[in-house]
Formats: sequence, C-alpha cells, structure tokens
Amino acid sequence: MDINEDTTLDLGDLERQLGDRTRVVAFPVASNAVGTLTDVRRIVDLAHRAGALAWADAVHFAPHAPIDVAELGVDVLICSPYKFFGPHLGIAYGRRELAESWRPYKVRPAPDRPLGKRFETGTQAYELLAGFVAAVEYLESLGWDDITAWERSLGERFLAGLPGQVKLHGLETMDGRVPTFAFSVDGISAEETASRLGERGFAVWWGNYYALEVMKRLGLEDEGGAVRVGFVHYNTPDEVDRLLAELARME
Repeated sequence: MDINEDTTLDLGDLERQLGDRTRVVAFPVASNAVGTLTDVRRIVDLAHRAGALAWADAVHFAPHAPIDVAELGVDVLICSPYKFFGPHLGIAYGRRELAESWRPYKVRPAPDRPLGKRFETGTQAYELLAGFVAAVEYLESLGWDDITAWERSLGERFLAGLPGQVKLHGLETMDGRVPTFAFSVDGISAEETASRLGERGFAVWWGNYYALEVMKRLGLEDEGGAVRVGFVHYNTPDEVDRLLAELARME
C-alpha cells in the first residue's frame, strides 16, 4: 500500500490491491514514524468487502487516545502497555467468534474457557499484569479529554514554531495525527541532529523506526532516516519552546 505526499495512506491503492486471495489486511492505527493516523473504519470496510480480516496495530496510538474496538470494527487489535506507561507485555483483542474458530497451537490439555486462556502460554507474569492495571488506572485518573487536549496544544505549539531550516515530514497541522513528528535539519544528518539534541538534554531518536517503505517514499532511505520527537501528557510548553530554540540555533 502506497502513501500520499502528506504521508496519509493511499486508500485507492489499497483498494486496487485487494482481491479474493486477500486473507488479512494489517495496518497501524497511527504511524510510529511520522505520527499520521489512518482511517481505520475505511480500511476495515475495504478489508471486509474483500473477505479479509482487519488486523490493527494500536501500539503507537494507545498513549494518545482511547481505543474502542467495537467502534473501530476491527477483527484483531494488538497493543502493549509499554507504550502507555506500563510494562512490556503483549495485549491482543480478537472478535469472540473469530477466536473460537481458531485452533490454538498449544500443548494439550488446555482450558477452552475463558476463551482467551486457549492462547496463553502458561503461568502468567502477574507482576506485569499488576503494572498493566496500574497504567490503565493512571490514565483513567487523568481523563482522556484532558490528555488529548493537552497533547494537541503541545503539538500545535511545536508546529507553529518550527524554524525555517527544519523540514517536517508529515501533516503540518494536528488534524489527522498524533503528536509524533519526523523532521530533518538542512545540511545536517539525522544522526548528528539527534546527537546534538541529546547532548543538550533532549531525548529524540533518529533512523527509520522500522518504517522502511515510509522512509523510502519520503526519499530518506539513504539519508539515515529522520529525527523523531514526540510529546505526551507530561510534557510542558517550556520543553517545547526549548527544543524549538535549539533547532533554531542549528546550522
């Protein structure tokens, strides 16, 4: 599936590629490389029309907004609490009738009820599950309305203050994205930019973020990828301003 110039998915290209041999359409809810959201309902509809499963990766989306699998209409959704301030742990949702139809690859005997138990590998890591519950309760205590509003304000502040020598790769407003931004600084490699920012106390990344085709489409495959920075609910306007000031000084 191709992407458009603004890094949104080319859903027309996706539709052209689907056929009666398609079994699974796997896609991210939000790009971990450039922050762009996908039109989940549209992708789900296209997948189902082709007789395929709609399989969503919500890992990068999870810390930024609530997830309602019924509203999204997905067949399978995977995630991990490590992205929303919890431990490294795998989470998988599957439609009940779909999960009931699957034969688990697991040594017998294995309980069939509760349904999810069929796919577990043995004794659970209860200390990680406790951390998972605590992370959910923490987010609930903050409230998603406040989280999304605050992150949007930080993202808008960052976008409005980008200096001229910084090229943004992705959507130029907060509409249709999460506050994750990929950028390049004119005349400076992604690695050097990230190193300089790191020396000044900014935790940023550089590279392709496993999004090889995205970087290729953006012409960054041979440039070491892009620098990535993201904001979440505990970041502050002062941190955004200090980052912008450092970028402005780069030459």
